[in-house]
Amino acid sequence: MRILLFTGKGGVGKTSLAAATGLRLAQLGHSTLVMSVDPAHSLADSFDLTEELFHGRTFDPHPVRERLEIQEVNIQKEIRRNWQAISSYVVSVLRTTGISEVEAEELAILPGMEELSAMMHVNRYRRERRYEVIVLDCAPTAESLRFVSMPTTLDWYMKHLFPYQRSLLKAVRPLANRVSPVALPPDRYFANVKDLFGKLEGIEELLQNPQMTSVRLATNPEKMVLRETQRAYVYFSLHGLTVDAVIVNRVLPPEISDAYFTRWRRSQDRILKEIQEYFAPVPVKTVPLFRDEVLGMERLERLAAMLYPGKEDPAAVTRAERPYDFAKRDGHYEIRLRLPFAAKGEIGLFKKGDELVVEVGSLRRHIGLPTSMAGLSPSKARLDHNLLTVEMREEVSP
Repeated sequence: MRILLFTGKGGVGKTSLAAATGLRLAQLGHSTLVMSVDPAHSLADSFDLTEELFHGRTFDPHPVRERLEIQEVNIQKEIRRNWQAISSYVVSVLRTTGISEVEAEELAILPGMEELSAMMHVNRYRRERRYEVIVLDCAPTAESLRFVSMPTTLDWYMKHLFPYQRSLLKAVRPLANRVSPVALPPDRYFANVKDLFGKLEGIEELLQNPQMTSVRLATNPEKMVLRETQRAYVYFSLHGLTVDAVIVNRVLPPEISDAYFTRWRRSQDRILKEIQEYFAPVPVKTVPLFRDEVLGMERLERLAAMLYPGKEDPAAVTRAERPYDFAKRDGHYEIRLRLPFAAKGEIGLFKKGDELVVEVGSLRRHIGLPTSMAGLSPSKARLDHNLLTVEMREEVSP
């Protein structure tokens, strides 16, 4: 199965690009699902399926044409399916503050619930072999980063905190509930967490396998949008995902010759040149600004033809280079990370347990070390042509 993850700054047109990609995949004979993970769903609107969206039919896979289905993850429905014990406890705690039950239910939608629910769907479809390709229309960049980092975060919690937390609370719950104004979480709360973790088992390996998962960054030829696209590329690289294309949407077409757009064209030409230089060797695709809003099958087909000319297959694996790898050279171990656009002053790293922690700006990434390297510590690092090489050696006793 292939997973194509579309993300970018809000408003760049990633939903239209994801929908057009799904349409082309179905035309080529691939059984395809386009899934919206963005809380502000517009996927059904992109296919001009407003009635289906209104009646909530897209909350589960909904066919739109042969070999093509779409789905919009609905958090209220997912809570009833997968988060009932967790949500009930959070609601009960919030009710003790005096707020109404309706307000408590709204506030009980915790950050990450929607992203984890989408991952559970993807993992289930993978196990069922239900689709050949899943196209994910993700939320804007920041939420997408949370989406891909969730499996690592949850795995760390389940291994390091969950067993002790559950055992401790089980021991002290009878006494604590007598004196505490808020009841401690019941054991069914932890059973719900454990069940959710089981449904996500294997998803991290799936996302980090470049033969199965690729990220496609949608952007516009504008300076502010470009800067966020650059940051997204670094962060996805740190999380082990491979970006195989950058799609520049809404480029002014040659037929626009009005003097009013002269400055816009110069600015776009300059930004397009920067994009080509910055992202090389990642392929950069350009899509012109349409005369009309991209809405409905006919316009999505036109967009798909521009995105994937001829017989180009969107599901093809065109780039499988991993953003980091491990190696042994000249008697010492190395970790090599590709950090495009990162400057030396922005990078920090340290060892914690059997993990190497890399920091770029405000982002922190835990990289689990192989057994042969777990007892080593970083001795030196160098950044050369966007490749950070960290040497790992045994600590020398003073």
